[in-house]
Amino acid sequence: MATLQSLALASPVAQHLQHQTRSFSGSWAVNKSSYSLFNGQSLCLPRLRLPLIRRKLRTSGLVTMMVKPAIQFVQGADEQTVPDVRLTKSRDGTNGMAIFTFDQPSVFDSSAEVGDITGFYMIDEEGILQSVDVNAKFVNGKPERIEAKYIMRTPREWDRFMRFMERYANANGLQFVNK
Repeated sequence: MATLQSLALASPVAQHLQHQTRSFSGSWAVNKSSYSLFNGQSLCLPRLRLPLIRRKLRTSGLVTMMVKPAIQFVQGADEQTVPDVRLTKSRDGTNGMAIFTFDQPSVFDSSAEVGDITGFYMIDEEGILQSVDVNAKFVNGKPERIEAKYIMRTPREWDRFMRFMERYANANGLQFVNK
């Protein structure tokens, strides 16, 4: 804390404030003056204009980050192969499962560069859905397919998954077929 205070007191802003009046007016302050352990100078805080700050915040609006929906087996490396997705849902609608099948996934091509498969990650603007239920199928010693399962235990998880799938389908040209 003493280091931060000494840096603040050595700044041009602090030097400018020292030449200003040393009185403090206003009702909002953490501490009227702070003393540095290094040189004992005081720092006087001027009255803040909070209504101006609040007005600017109201007009600035929200910033929305748009993220392209992606599936990853290694965090940071998007899977390029578009999967076949099968959905199951219980009769009462409380839980369900999504089974993703990737034939010849690109993660096998770049596994030496990006690392081992650490899980199944579905990433979009709302966040990350993840599962560790990932199985690989090998034919003649070569990787052929990956099957990943994502289990939804509540209607809320089901709705969240469906929002991800809608975004992912729109970005990758998938279409829902009811069987």
